[in-house]
Amino acid sequence: MIYISEEESAALVTHELAFEAAREALVAAASPQSRIFPAVLGRTREPTNTFSIKSGSADHLTGVKIGSFWTGNPARGLPRHNSTIVLLDPHTGQLGAVIEAGKVNAYRTAAADAVAADLLARKQAKVLAIFGAGNQAGFEVMALARIRPIETVLVVARPSSRRDALVNQIGEKGLEARAALAEEAVRAADIVVTATPSREPLFDAAWVGPGTHVVGMGSDAPGKRELPSELFPRARLFCDLISQSVQIGEFQHVRDEIDASVLSVTAIGDVIEKRAPGRRFDSEITVFDSSGISLQDLYMAEALIRAKSSHH
Repeated sequence: MIYISEEESAALVTHELAFEAAREALVAAASPQSRIFPAVLGRTREPTNTFSIKSGSADHLTGVKIGSFWTGNPARGLPRHNSTIVLLDPHTGQLGAVIEAGKVNAYRTAAADAVAADLLARKQAKVLAIFGAGNQAGFEVMALARIRPIETVLVVARPSSRRDALVNQIGEKGLEARAALAEEAVRAADIVVTATPSREPLFDAAWVGPGTHVVGMGSDAPGKRELPSELFPRARLFCDLISQSVQIGEFQHVRDEIDASVLSVTAIGDVIEKRAPGRRFDSEITVFDSSGISLQDLYMAEALIRAKSSHH
């Protein structure tokens, strides 16, 4: 049995490793050979402590990811988010690997959004608007700045020390960063990323200009919502996994329209494999819903095991 601790996985993970693993996972997700099962969303007696179990299998990989969010952890000097990936041995179903993946999970989520943005955002995208100043926001910014010539980052979040810390952190990476209001940020942005626990739209569809790429990352449970549905008829819609996106992702709110084929959604794996077009011209609005799939975690685990063995 292979075990990789949080400390070890955090030292092994890079944006490059995560990007390649996410790309493989998104291709697998769009292949009929893979299986991804409905996410289990749980909570403890303290209703603010929540966890999710995402499972799947592809090729030679089978396993689960357990993600947890414990609101009281910062007071204990611990991160709110933790994540554990369990791989089963493909031949026997016995325990194959356990990988603590708290920090890895932030890289993995941002990497999927970067893989999609590489196919959907305009090549010259320079201005990034990010909604939210939580744990995920900084990772999203750095993953996108790797694949597009981002110069300016507009942070939309309530005034707080976390917001100021994020602005400073982005500035230290050599990008121009500042806090902005929602309307100003969306109107100026080439790429808009939402990374919040919101249950209502964060901005007005009318503010989104031609050629913008919009990433909805925060919606991962029933009732969550970050994007205005009025945007969708004007845009081309993409996601990591359609069956999950319409249950717990951003497209849960337009499920009837998708079922009735009034709106169509493309799995990003089909774009990677050139079975479907990504961005076709500069004035298109593109939307990617990133609900987060188990295969991302399984391929990340495999990449980390490879990285660990090559380090020894």
